[in-house]
Amino acid sequence: MPAIADVARLAGVSKATASRALSGRGYVSDETRLRVTAAATKIGYIASPNAASLVTGRTQSIGVIIPFVNRWFFGEVLEGVERALLDAKYDLTLYNLTFGGAERDRIFEFFLARKRVDAIIAVSVELTKPESDRLIEQGKPVVAIGGWIPGSTTLTIDEVAAGRLATEHLIHLGHRTIAHIGGEDAATEPLSVHGQRWRGYRSALEHAGIDGSTTLAAMSMPGGYTAALQVLGDPRQRPTAIFAACDEIAFGVFLAAERLGLEIPRDLSVIGIDGHEYSEMYGLTTVEQFPGDQGRAAVATTMTLLDPHDDTVPPPHTTMPVRLVVRSSTAAPAR
Repeated sequence: MPAIADVARLAGVSKATASRALSGRGYVSDETRLRVTAAATKIGYIASPNAASLVTGRTQSIGVIIPFVNRWFFGEVLEGVERALLDAKYDLTLYNLTFGGAERDRIFEFFLARKRVDAIIAVSVELTKPESDRLIEQGKPVVAIGGWIPGSTTLTIDEVAAGRLATEHLIHLGHRTIAHIGGEDAATEPLSVHGQRWRGYRSALEHAGIDGSTTLAAMSMPGGYTAALQVLGDPRQRPTAIFAACDEIAFGVFLAAERLGLEIPRDLSVIGIDGHEYSEMYGLTTVEQFPGDQGRAAVATTMTLLDPHDDTVPPPHTTMPVRLVVRSSTAAPAR
């Protein structure tokens, strides 16, 4: 099997120069880099990541902590992270926090403690204080998407403003009975994504001087369907509009309305948050965020934090953009 010494000999450089040229770390002229790369290709040399990590102290791998992999937002973020890491020549190590108990504890107490990643990207995870403390104690850069972790660099949309924008859209159309179907911890965890969107909803209602009602649900289509049947089941107290905490909940509202014989938007206006790939097919009005861009931005921030030659200090918090996309699911209430 070819070794780095063989590459160096063929290219006419030292082993240290050959290593710098192939790893991209340290200065090497373009001419030398091309000569070393050509030599490595000619003899079929493949750098050993384990050997490289012994020299550089780096694993060339980023750990991604994520609560779900089968929901649209998280899948889109993960795809953005993965593509950006490939471009940066880094691997991705995925830690799924779907499960609790001993399996979750092992991630923080064993896997992350083995120091097999150079940095950590946490995607909308809600950690206990011992978990967040353990994460920061690793001494590695931590970048958080969609959730705040003490000691991390965060990239989030303004969740309160997004909830307010969605609700204000319904108010401006003339709706005065607006229900909210929010995430399961919206009422108990005010700093969570669900809690902040609920706060934006409440803020818009209070400013308009109207009341509302909140029903909690899983952030999924089945969760939205079950909650919407409850909200819409009594025709005497039926709202004219629903603000769903995410697009997947909104899709469940569509199905429940159809079952109850309600027509959208004639009988019920519906708005969500996310910009799900199916939202256009449903005609769903939504506050669109861009999870793929968030994933790529998180990787860019991580690379800056890892680069010893980059003196740039990323801001501790970056607010990512959103936009209101109006479609056929919202209209003025029927008179």
